[in-house]
Amino acid sequence: MDATELISVRLRRATAADVPALVHLRVLMLDAMGVQTGGPDSAWRRAAELWFTERLRHPEEFAAFVVDDPELGVVSSAVGMCDRHAPSPANVSGVHGHVFNVSTDPQCRRLGHARACLDALLTWFRDETRVRVVNLNATQGGAGLYRALGFEAPRHPALQLRMTSGPNDQ
Repeated sequence: MDATELISVRLRRATAADVPALVHLRVLMLDAMGVQTGGPDSAWRRAAELWFTERLRHPEEFAAFVVDDPELGVVSSAVGMCDRHAPSPANVSGVHGHVFNVSTDPQCRRLGHARACLDALLTWFRDETRVRVVNLNATQGGAGLYRALGFEAPRHPALQLRMTSGPNDQ
């Protein structure tokens, strides 16, 4: 029996009621990455709650899968959304998937929860969307899981430019 079978009864698609848990798991993930997340009243957390709430209203282009622990509540997540890009020969629809917020509460790690959530998310991309390319940013701790599921470095490396504050930044 694999890890997915062991926890399948607790794996489910997230709903609006899960928004606080999705934000909490995002805090845990960002903290583990060394990002300063601030306190519970940080403005970005409220913005994240609103963002998740809005995205969950569009199940054709956004999905989050969570694992519930009978005592602890939601302990793991994997979130994904469809991004529209220009069509190409390798991706005629131009739709890409983006995976993020793959996070598990530290006391529940190494039990297959993240894999189960990510498997469900990849199944959603494959079966319910036009996505044929899925991207993610891997932490060192998550890279092994992603490689085991078939992710590999792209032929053309991603680069990033961080813009200085603009008129809409707070």
